[in-house]
Amino acid sequence: MRKFTYILPAILLLLLSSCAPIGNKTTSMSLIYFATAVFSLLLLIGYFVLIRKKTVWFMFLFSSVFVVNTGYYLLSVCKTLEHALFANRLAYLGSVFLPMAMLMIALNVTHAKYKKWLPYALTAISCVLFLITASYPYLNIYYKAVTLKMVNGVAVLCKTYGSWHWLYLVFLLTYFAAMIAVVAHTLKQNKLNSRSQSVVLAIAMFVNIFVWLLEQLVEIDFEFLSVSYIITELFLIGLFLVVEEESSLSSPTPAAEAKEVLTEETAQIDVQETPLEEARVDFFKENLHRLTPTESKIYNFYLEGKTTKEIMELLNIKENTLKYHNKNIYSKLGVSSRKELLYFAKML
Repeated sequence: MRKFTYILPAILLLLLSSCAPIGNKTTSMSLIYFATAVFSLLLLIGYFVLIRKKTVWFMFLFSSVFVVNTGYYLLSVCKTLEHALFANRLAYLGSVFLPMAMLMIALNVTHAKYKKWLPYALTAISCVLFLITASYPYLNIYYKAVTLKMVNGVAVLCKTYGSWHWLYLVFLLTYFAAMIAVVAHTLKQNKLNSRSQSVVLAIAMFVNIFVWLLEQLVEIDFEFLSVSYIITELFLIGLFLVVEEESSLSSPTPAAEAKEVLTEETAQIDVQETPLEEARVDFFKENLHRLTPTESKIYNFYLEGKTTKEIMELLNIKENTLKYHNKNIYSKLGVSSRKELLYFAKML
């Protein structure tokens, strides 16, 4: 599944880059937009059919990409200005919600903590921005004037921007900055299980930043963001599946969970002091500094006798997140259970 998910973006790029000779690319734009819209729809359907553990932000992401690409396609085949403006609004509708979905997915995949009100605030901002982008011809704040022209049979909007057009640019740049911050924090804290996963997350974010900057600096008739959005959702769903797979592999079985509960209740009164190799004790002591700030907090909570439920409430994290941290703590300190961890700590 991993290889299939990562190979798809390369195949898509190859197909789109070889659609037609340079001289014929303009005439085939509407066909490319149609292909991206259909592909986005297939991905949306595939997500609902194939993915068992669905999340609201991936639903947002796949739906937004489909809406954006549908808007691009409808715009390319419009014959009247009224229809073109509708298609343009449709593309913006997906575009204002898509960065929010990407950011929330990045936060959730990396187990980053954020305020509960954040998604609601971002949704409200996206709604307001969409109303601004859709205000023409009722208001001249986003567009001063818009005309429709045909270029080799493809409809193109010629726009004169209004005084509020900069809001959308600030909106995108803010999201890009937030995504860069998430990637940087992930790399620094090593919150994913491997560097390769961090690299995948970085690629998913930076590919859109690069394409957006390219479209701002170079006059291009084709909206390459329609393709980069698809590539991004493929990378993100691939990363999500990998993280979920590794999380499920590291999660204990029901019997192990029952044993862990028993360990929590008896760890401080039922520790048998079996002979320990001096090397293991030294290893435990020498690697305490490798614990991240969050892992150190969890380690100290264990020493204080906190239960799993109490630790989750104190750190405002979910059970799977705590299991993930436990796995890292045990691995770094060379122990296999909380009981063994407490015993080593007692020896120190």
